[in-house]
Amino acid sequence: MLYLIGLGLSYESDITVRGLEVVKKCKRVYLEAYTSILMAADQSSLEQFYGREVILADRELVETGSDQILAGAQEDDIAFLVVGDPFGATTHTDLIIRARELGIKVEAIHNASVMNAVGACGLQLYQFGQTVSLVFFTDSWRPDSFYNKVMENRKIGLHTLLLLDIKVKEQSIENMARGRLIYEPPRYMDIATAASQLLEIEELRGEKAYTPDTPCVAISRLGSPSQTFKAASLKELAEFDSGEPLHSLVMLGRQVHDLELEYLYQYVDNKDEFKKLVEADQEYFKPPPYVAPVENDDEDL
Repeated sequence: MLYLIGLGLSYESDITVRGLEVVKKCKRVYLEAYTSILMAADQSSLEQFYGREVILADRELVETGSDQILAGAQEDDIAFLVVGDPFGATTHTDLIIRARELGIKVEAIHNASVMNAVGACGLQLYQFGQTVSLVFFTDSWRPDSFYNKVMENRKIGLHTLLLLDIKVKEQSIENMARGRLIYEPPRYMDIATAASQLLEIEELRGEKAYTPDTPCVAISRLGSPSQTFKAASLKELAEFDSGEPLHSLVMLGRQVHDLELEYLYQYVDNKDEFKKLVEADQEYFKPPPYVAPVENDDEDL
């Protein structure tokens, strides 16, 4: 059996009781180590808590060496640990498909992830639209594929959760081209970088999916002891020091409920100014008034 086990967001003890019981009985335990990190735990603390060796599974092993992970899983129990929930990344879905092609049984043990814990900022989960990812820009690559999805969410009034890029065990283009296994230091996108990149793309596209005054919520270290939120305009967040990682960002939709707004006030610098931002944003994407179709009285024509 292959078990995909969610670890939650922060502590080694955030694993569920059933997940811990499974880990203790598995022959091998892998930790997926590139789509996210536990903010208050590491490989060593996990091994101490589980009483088991934990094998780090980087991007290369998961994406090209799945046979190594799945080896013997027809007869033995193998655990694949994922920060958050097992289905938080498409890579994990691919691993399940490969396992099933080999006739290996698969079971998922779920846990909290940013996709549901984001509700801690005060915005209602029912009011979220498509989630998008924002990657680090380079000198030659500034992708804007997220933009249309943000626009779609905004037009129907829904909030957008933006997941910010992390780079763990990544190679530079030069080292990759030369075949040198030299890895760059880990990098985690912060709120200021994300907001600046969003503003840059809006300036290039000019379609006003959002503006510098669009209200947003910066989320830092969600689920950790130092979890913080900051509600402000996009241009204000482009200069915001969000501290240590991990970070994510929510762009508010037009349909902000009164209770959501009241909750967000505890994270603003100026309640009246933030309310004005929200009201102006709601007006911009307000649907046009309904116009009844004109009836044709001359049915013979």
